[in-house]
Amino acid sequence: MVPTTVVPMTTEFATAYEPLPGRVGHVAAIESLTLDGRRHFFGFDHRSDLVVSPLIDDPAAMAAFAAAHLRQSDGPHDRAYWAALVAAAVDGSDLVDDDAEREFTTDGLRGELPEPDGHLLYLLDAVTDLDEESGLPADIEPACERLGYAGPEDDDFADTVDDCLDAVITHGLLHHPDEWTVVHGYLTAAIAALPGNWSLLFGPLAEGLAARNS
Repeated sequence: MVPTTVVPMTTEFATAYEPLPGRVGHVAAIESLTLDGRRHFFGFDHRSDLVVSPLIDDPAAMAAFAAAHLRQSDGPHDRAYWAALVAAAVDGSDLVDDDAEREFTTDGLRGELPEPDGHLLYLLDAVTDLDEESGLPADIEPACERLGYAGPEDDDFADTVDDCLDAVITHGLLHHPDEWTVVHGYLTAAIAALPGNWSLLFGPLAEGLAARNS
């Protein structure tokens, strides 16, 4: 049942945020995360595992954006309908069971690598438009071959990234240079391909990657 709580609509609305290229008209839910204690909302197409809006930190603006650019399975809805879904996204998520998984800090993102198979990696894959066969650095493929892992063209490449992350986090990048080549190359390329304002979340991660690689 859709909750009846309605978020006041007192600020600028859909025009304050441009839709992500090619992601208008999706059947979507509303999800949220916090960055440094500030909540950001976004549209999410669960059937496609695809982020379909920029990060929006104003509930009324999120509701207006959704009314203008997103749909439910029975068609478009007005801002009051979407405001109820925005309110529900504060307390619950269909992407994670533990609310702590969608809480991030700039210092944490800058200072730590993503958890293998974690929510941050999932969001990065869901929002980026990276072509893993042509958009990744050339040195990733030979590194995967030396490690005996699936390469970028393989459906199991996500498992390769998880395994390499685990090795680097556990033993350090100096002891696993090929694994670091995969991790650094993938994350850096994916972050560079982010649409809209998702660099708000992933920019600090990019800074941390650059510092580790210097």
